[in-house]
Amino acid sequence: MNKKRIVLALGGNALGNTLPEQMAAVKVTARAIVDLIEEGHEVVISHGNGPQVGMINNAMAALSRENPEQPNTPLSVCVAMSQAYIGYDLQNALREELRNKDITDKPVVTMITQVRVEEEDPAFRTPSKPIGHFMTKEQADIAAEKYGYIMKEDAGRGFRRVVASPKPAQIVEIDAIRTLVEAGQVVISCGGGGIPVTLKGNHLKGTSAVIDKDFASCLLAKELDADYLIILTAVEKVALRYGQPDVEWLSDLSVQDALRYAEEGQFAAGSMLPKVLAAAEFAGSKPGRTALITLLEKAKDGIQGKTGTIIHL
Repeated sequence: MNKKRIVLALGGNALGNTLPEQMAAVKVTARAIVDLIEEGHEVVISHGNGPQVGMINNAMAALSRENPEQPNTPLSVCVAMSQAYIGYDLQNALREELRNKDITDKPVVTMITQVRVEEEDPAFRTPSKPIGHFMTKEQADIAAEKYGYIMKEDAGRGFRRVVASPKPAQIVEIDAIRTLVEAGQVVISCGGGGIPVTLKGNHLKGTSAVIDKDFASCLLAKELDADYLIILTAVEKVALRYGQPDVEWLSDLSVQDALRYAEEGQFAAGSMLPKVLAAAEFAGSKPGRTALITLLEKAKDGIQGKTGTIIHL
């Protein structure tokens, strides 16, 4: 088998929702990743941080409520914390699994990664990504006044803070990531889509946003000239008419068809749509680049063409 450079984008289900769940989940995740490394592939890992950044954000908000001296923690700092906390568990699980397979020449490292977004990105005008805990109308009004949060009512369950989800424009630490990858290290980067920053002169300023991890992974894969972008999710294949009796599971998709189905509204906005769009963007960016959407435990089979949804030019 040809050895490939692979960017592997882990979904939330690969990491669990709580500290104990995450510790258990990363052991399973590490086994699937090390299977690919054992085949000789170069693997770069990115991941989501939905439950983790929400948990950190809630904890820091509770701290500032309890102690008026403690300023509110910016969302960008919460993303940085989540990258380190997830990276710590993942890199330890990977190190252990590599050693279980007698692979001792593959150091694992987590890169705290900043991702620059454009200040004029239209997403900042219409924040839509809910984060943090539910609040009453009174609590939401206080949060809006005290911290300048944008609060929205969420499906009758209460009010939640919403933030922008801008497109990633630049991975700030890309040269460092590339150097580590080319030195044969296993790099975990762009966690949670990256720490969102804007550029002011030479200063990188954190901003209240959540970058979609699939689009950040697509940019990472393009910048590293990867052969494969593998986006891992909760289903084995992409489907048309998902959840309906006449569901159609797709094994092979051209970039053109993927974009056409997306345009027709075949994929759910909050789940499969960004995955298909990011996969199509990567596969369409250069001949020879392939994207794969599948389950974590099927990643190896997917590369061998046995399962998953392959997206290509």
